[in-house]
Formats: sequence, C-alpha cells, structure tokens
Amino acid sequence: MSGYNVELVSVDERDELWRTYIDRVLYEVRADIYGCCIKLLTDQKYVKERWEESFYPMGQSVRSHGRLVVVREPGAEMKVMYEPVTKTAFLINVDYYGWVKSIALSVAGDMMEDAHDIYSVHGACLDVCGRGVCLIAPPGTGKTTHTYGLLRSGEVRVVADDWFFVRIFGRDVLAFGSEKNFYIRADIAKIWGEYERLVEGAEFDPMGRAVVNVRWIVGKGRVIPMTTVRTVILLKRDPEDPEVVRRLMPEEALEWLVDRGFCNPHLLVRNEYKLRKRVRFFKELLNRAKTYMVNTVRPPLETNMLIRDVVGI
Repeated sequence: MSGYNVELVSVDERDELWRTYIDRVLYEVRADIYGCCIKLLTDQKYVKERWEESFYPMGQSVRSHGRLVVVREPGAEMKVMYEPVTKTAFLINVDYYGWVKSIALSVAGDMMEDAHDIYSVHGACLDVCGRGVCLIAPPGTGKTTHTYGLLRSGEVRVVADDWFFVRIFGRDVLAFGSEKNFYIRADIAKIWGEYERLVEGAEFDPMGRAVVNVRWIVGKGRVIPMTTVRTVILLKRDPEDPEVVRRLMPEEALEWLVDRGFCNPHLLVRNEYKLRKRVRFFKELLNRAKTYMVNTVRPPLETNMLIRDVVGI
C-alpha cells in the first residue's frame, strides 16, 4: 500500500475545506491528463514547477474535471482527503511530489473510469516493434529498473514508465500515456550506465527523485503516445520460488492482481462498485494478452535478459 491513507469526505466537508485553504493558494496550473483537465492549486513553488515539468499544459480557459489542493499547514499532520463527486483532493503537508503526481493521475482516472470506461494501470508500458508490453508489479520488485533496462534497446519505445490509461475496443487493448516527462530515481544510472548523463543534469528532491526528459538519452522518437498491448508481464520478488519465468492463465493472473489491489496503491475510491469494474476490466485485458510472471530475484542484467527473451528482443 501507499504511505498515506485516503479519507473520503462529503460535498459539505469539501466546501468547508475549500473555504479553509483557498486563500493560501499562490499558484494555479492546469494539466492535460489524457484529455482531462486537472487543476493544481498550491502554496508551494516547488510543487508547481515539478507539475509543469511532469504534465502537458491545458488551456487556462478550460474548466477543470478535477482539482488538487496541495498546501502546508504548520503543526498539522499529513493528510489526504478526497471528495469523489466534484473530484477534489486535498493534500495537507504532503512533501513527496511522487504522491502529488500519482494522486493527480488517480483523480483523472477516477473520472474516466466512471464516465468513459477508461481504466488506470499503475505500471510501465513499452512498445517493442509495434507490440505493446506492460510491466505491472508491487513496489520494490523492479518495475522501473527493468523498464529502463529494456529501453536501452533501440527496438523499444516507451509510452509510460509508471502509469497509463487503457481503452478496450473489440479485441484491441489500447494503452495511452499522459505524462510529458518521467519521475525517476537517482540510482537508475548505477544499474544502467546509459542514463548517467540524464542523472547528472537532473535536480533531485530529498526523496532521491527528479522529473527528467528521457528523450535526451533515448531520442525524441522513442517516447510515443500509445500502443496496442499484446503482452502483460507481472513482476514479483520471491526467493523461495525457484521458477523465474512462467506463462500464466488469465484466471491466475487476475487472482494475483486482485489480491494485491491491482498493484496500485494510489486508487482513491475502493468500494464494491469500483472493484467490480476493475475486475471486469483486468479480466478483459488478460484475456486479450499473453501474460507472464517474472521473479526478479536474480541480478538486474540477468533478469532483464530473461524479460527480453519473453518479449522477443
């Protein structure tokens, strides 16, 4: 799970929170998140600048579909509150930009899930010679490491490294990115030396992460807006399991994902209605793609070579 809990609030409570915090806002910025206008209201210049680096801008005349109020309140505890009718999130004393970014994506996803049957996947999405490959995993199992490991190959393009949106049309599963730049860990260059120049020029936050333009290293043409998913790779790290790579049946993969909250700790609303929708979506996804489980207990280079074999690089 994430390092925060989400408290759902009523519309009346939202209005009271709005009156409490709106006068503290110094910056308002709109982002285009896969066609949704998500507005950031904050008193923090750093958050505003990282937001502008992360997302494509939305015109200031466009009415917002969702809002994030991100403010400091001295002496108060960290808190995340969400009102699902107006799609408004309040982040109080949240000093980790990664959570701000993920909650923004989740607000957009909450609206699209209900209104448009467009679903969020907390994972990476790559394109290998025209075939979409997504990596889905719990935190700490190597999703980012192996995404950037695969991206070292000239045959691989990237749609998203952390979160993408999916629409299903007949037999086709279309995956769409929404972030302009990616939020990476400083240690990625220690694993894959190709990214040293990217890390050297980045401004890292206290969490050891920075928003970067990976096009500087891989080239402009290798960051693309969409792909058609053909393969799903689930990652786990289990030293007790001797099997490193195996093909999964859709039912087994679905059970694994459900048991782990779809590997998305940032979902804002979790109820029976949402669970039914998400189970139905992932069932359709897994029935349309080949699915594999990869155990990432071996060294990164060795595991990455095994994943390359799976996707045909």
